[in-house]
Amino acid sequence: MIKESLTHKKQRASLIINELKKLYPHAHCALHHRNPYELLVATILSAQCTDVRVNLVTPNLFAEFPTPAAMAGVPVEKIETLIASTGFFRNKAKSLKESAADIVSKHHGEVPQSMEALTALRGVGRKTANVVLGNAFQQNVGIVVDTHVSRLSERLHLTRHADPVKIEKDLIQLVPQNEWTLFSHWLIFHGRQICVARKPRCTQCSLLKHCPLGKKLIATSS
Repeated sequence: MIKESLTHKKQRASLIINELKKLYPHAHCALHHRNPYELLVATILSAQCTDVRVNLVTPNLFAEFPTPAAMAGVPVEKIETLIASTGFFRNKAKSLKESAADIVSKHHGEVPQSMEALTALRGVGRKTANVVLGNAFQQNVGIVVDTHVSRLSERLHLTRHADPVKIEKDLIQLVPQNEWTLFSHWLIFHGRQICVARKPRCTQCSLLKHCPLGKKLIATSS
């Protein structure tokens, strides 16, 4: 296999981005939210859970606890009851309560707007922080690497890594910073509609001409 130069990979990534823009001009965060606090809560709940399920749970949750102070001020068991269907609900409830308490005590009740401050909150890793910074505060600090982004980045040969942090570092070299947040949304939309996990629909894919794996799969199946 001939190793692809960084220059060529950047050129190919640019073509992929241009195609994704055409395919998904309205790509957006699938987690329903009205403010940074709601997005933070929804993203914490989304771990090992579908966005659809989270969106079913959060309306009642936000009605009960519309602010970090409200979330911080109730027994953790009450939070558990409302989020039980999202899975791992005991750990998530602790994260929601403790992160809300820190937001109240350390950030005057406002969700912080830096990677360092966000990742200091319980239950908030780099991925969650990137979601909040990019979508709630329009800060392109990093690239969200979820299962779809990881899968498509590997299939498109934009990375050789499986570790999300290493994938993000690879993608940051290839994607213009002003498009970091949208790039994740584009790949997520494409991963849900075309480049699905078990059997990618390569024959229907507009990215095929830029996808080494897709070309290989088509060639071996013909």
